[in-house]
Amino acid sequence: MSIGVFDSGVGGLTVHHRLVERFPRADFIYLADQANAPYGGRAGEEIVDLTRAGCVRLFDAGCNLVVLACNTAASVALRRLQQTWLPGYRRDVGRPVNVLGIVVPTIEAATGLPWEHEAERRGDKVEKLDVLGVFSTPATARSRVYEIEIDKRRQDVAVFSEPCPELARMIEAGAAREALAEVISGHVKALATRIGRAPDRAILGCTHYEIVADLFRAALPAGTPLIRQPDATADALERYLARHPELDPGHSAVRRFLTTGEPGAQNGLVETFWGGPLNFEPA
Repeated sequence: MSIGVFDSGVGGLTVHHRLVERFPRADFIYLADQANAPYGGRAGEEIVDLTRAGCVRLFDAGCNLVVLACNTAASVALRRLQQTWLPGYRRDVGRPVNVLGIVVPTIEAATGLPWEHEAERRGDKVEKLDVLGVFSTPATARSRVYEIEIDKRRQDVAVFSEPCPELARMIEAGAAREALAEVISGHVKALATRIGRAPDRAILGCTHYEIVADLFRAALPAGTPLIRQPDATADALERYLARHPELDPGHSAVRRFLTTGEPGAQNGLVETFWGGPLNFEPA
């Protein structure tokens, strides 16, 4: 059996890379839905349908666990799939399967609290607010998942989201770093203007953005902590697999890369990030 990693494009490779480092003997299959990328501007029902189709493709390929390495899919589709689709699908295939996302681990890392924790609402005055900026796709920003879930757990953290409509598409297309830096700088300034100051911390709420994390660091005030989704996801998956030995991740170090788009070598930006060429098979 294998672990599946799903994203609309190449951004999820940032999470995949860290998972491979953490679980070097496990078998992994990565699926990029590049024919429909990016998801950030799509309607909610479309995102649910596309995410379900990606999960089915990975389960058919032999995965028993799929990690949604896509903030948009995890924010918009994951809960629906877990509640209304997975129970029946498990009965149909007759084996244990599950779908996890990257939003829950990110919120745990941002709050320092387990997902199960919910703060008691006392209405006490907060002496000092920790201002957290979230850079994301428009669909993730519309879902308000970070604002809602962090507020449930920490009353001293104020969350402000900045949607970045074209950034994932530019990264997917291998845009020049100068153009990416200009767009990122514009979004950082827009967020600071809305807040009235720079955020104390930031979440790169789209896995594509991790590829250009250095450009976000350069645009933000020096020393601004970035909450790293790949690290948070790897930590959470390690805990999850320890609790669920029935979801065997394999032991042959298989690495497959699939795409619904054009197969073959990926763009230079991805190659630089990954540390070598990547060739995708047709899904």
